[in-house]
Amino acid sequence: MTISALLADYRSGKRTPGAVLESLQSRDDADYACVWICRVAPDTLARRARQLEERVREDPQAIDRLPLYGVPFAVKDNIDVAGMPTTAACPAFSYVPGRSATAVEKLEAAGAVLVGKTNLDQFATGLVGTRSPYGAVPNAFRPKFISGGSSSGSAVAVARGQASFSLGTDTAGSGRVPAGFNNIVGLKPSRGLVSARGVVPACQSLDCVSVFALTVPDAVAALGAALGPDAEDPWSRTLRLSIPPLPGRFKFALPEPLEFHGDALAKRAFDDAVGKLEALGGRPVGVDFSVFMETAALLYEGPWVAERLAAIRSFFEDHPDQVHPVVRKIIEGAAKYNAADLFSGLTRLEALRKRAAGLWRRADVLVVPTAPTIYTIEEVLAEPFLYNRRLGHYTNFVNLLDLAACAVPGSMRPDGLPCGITLIAPAGADLMLADLGQRFHHRTGLSLGALGETLPTLAPIARIDDSVRVAVVGAHLSGLPLNHQLTERGARLETPARTAARYRLYALPGTTPPKPGLVRDAGKGSVIDVEVWRLPVSEYGSFVAGIPSPLGIGRIELDDGEWVQGFLCEGWAVQGAEEISHLGSWRAYLARTGAGQ
Repeated sequence: MTISALLADYRSGKRTPGAVLESLQSRDDADYACVWICRVAPDTLARRARQLEERVREDPQAIDRLPLYGVPFAVKDNIDVAGMPTTAACPAFSYVPGRSATAVEKLEAAGAVLVGKTNLDQFATGLVGTRSPYGAVPNAFRPKFISGGSSSGSAVAVARGQASFSLGTDTAGSGRVPAGFNNIVGLKPSRGLVSARGVVPACQSLDCVSVFALTVPDAVAALGAALGPDAEDPWSRTLRLSIPPLPGRFKFALPEPLEFHGDALAKRAFDDAVGKLEALGGRPVGVDFSVFMETAALLYEGPWVAERLAAIRSFFEDHPDQVHPVVRKIIEGAAKYNAADLFSGLTRLEALRKRAAGLWRRADVLVVPTAPTIYTIEEVLAEPFLYNRRLGHYTNFVNLLDLAACAVPGSMRPDGLPCGITLIAPAGADLMLADLGQRFHHRTGLSLGALGETLPTLAPIARIDDSVRVAVVGAHLSGLPLNHQLTERGARLETPARTAARYRLYALPGTTPPKPGLVRDAGKGSVIDVEVWRLPVSEYGSFVAGIPSPLGIGRIELDDGEWVQGFLCEGWAVQGAEEISHLGSWRAYLARTGAGQ
């Protein structure tokens, strides 16, 4: 079920997307039915598989342009999928979005196939996986134990081979703790690297869309397809992921003191992990952990609790009885904070960030247990607050301090439970962490998830192509007057393409050089020729800033169902303009009028 194995089989003809998806539906995993809140219908999966297979039959090279061709994935049910309910594990909150989250759109455009939406701690509030009316998700190895949360279903779906990778969210550790408890990788990207548009917020200023996978390269492949700036997400940002792998000798920071809440097996597992890192060339450096603990306390003992209320305020005030009792008590705590508390908290956080920054002058990476211990479902239900708080000991500070993190499997304890570690570094260090994480994972010799399959051979971490796909329709086409605005920014032509039959094209009067206006019209639209260019993320802002009104950048649907950034025109500007949709392209209009000569 790894991405690399699936793609190799698809290319050789050993398997097809249709066969893989059908096999997933026929699997009997009844003890883990509560992993899912909503699954994609079999006929929908079959139709998606046929579309992918037909596309490759018509163009065998298409599989090389779809990095996730036929790869089944799942998403946490606080992430929108068009036409499927988003519940956030609260049935009364449920709504059906007309559009998928940006991350889901990008993954599907890369060829991935959504198989369902997964269970979670309600409103992504918890690290335990028990706070859901859809049931407590059991651990993938020992069902009496917790799976971790809040991305419980997303993690267990991957660990048990029900999906090749999945999306979770991570505010306080929800994309890492479940990975550690289920022997899989949890990649928590730098904040803003992946768009959170279409995600039900927990703490919107801190939320990250995270990735669960069986291997580090798989997690990086999914991240590469999902990342990119998004004007529709106010917290999205551009980061260059160019930090190289660590040298043969490196320093890794270890918290002092370490806390395991009396769990001797967890301590032994972490000591073993430290030995493996030393064998990889690392030298441990003890660091005072108090600044990280002070930062972590702000998340639930400071004004950031109010951000959880802000995310669902109207629903919470109108339907408090529909909120899980434990979640309700946490969110009710927002009432004691005011605006003055928030500004005091922000100032305090900046001071803590400056103190914490000194760590990176002493060490290349911070290494912590993913969680200090683990509990049974019964124990957590009996003591939901204290045990949940303990699980966040090594996670709650990460997003507040604007850090990247990668949780990787570490060992199997004698009691049959997985135990993992998390590698942490400043924002933008995602690929460096991935490289070290993969090398460490291979050093463990562990099998994949709960599947009993051996790790694939060590592979270089792919450099993520930090570019944006932009569809151009007029004067920016290759050979036309404004194409230099792309080429001088390092853009490259990816492919000629066509829009879906939902657009109308107009010749805008009085423009120099002559320009068209593309307007979406789902009722009476036509297919229009475009070119898709790859523009470096670092150049995207300056390119967009130079686009004059009434033109702008939005999302354009291509005829194969993909969505890309592209030129659109404001509706008022085409009033009285000549419609040229019937010509099918701007080049055809220029040829007819001689304007391009």
